[in-house]
Amino acid sequence: MIILYITCKDKEEAMNIAKHLLARKLVACTNFFPIESMYFWNATMEYSQEYVLLVKTENNKYKQIEKEVKKVHSYECPCILKFTAQCNKEYKQWLQTAMK
Repeated sequence: MIILYITCKDKEEAMNIAKHLLARKLVACTNFFPIESMYFWNATMEYSQEYVLLVKTENNKYKQIEKEVKKVHSYECPCILKFTAQCNKEYKQWLQTAMK
């Protein structure tokens, strides 16, 4: 199992990406919540209010998810971070069933 951390410009974009991935059975579950971010972009320090999208899926789906996110994401350089995760047996079974 992996968890992807994807930053989005707002709640609407996070929801649209989540729906896009769920409809294609690439993910089993998503969560999203507001965050505040500071970063450098084009040599300028930026502050923004964003939404983070957490995506729960299987490792073998990562490349396809990355491709799909880049198709629909508004950012020129979207943040798509991958974390390996372990889960209980029942949740893993549900995760695999949800993506069939």
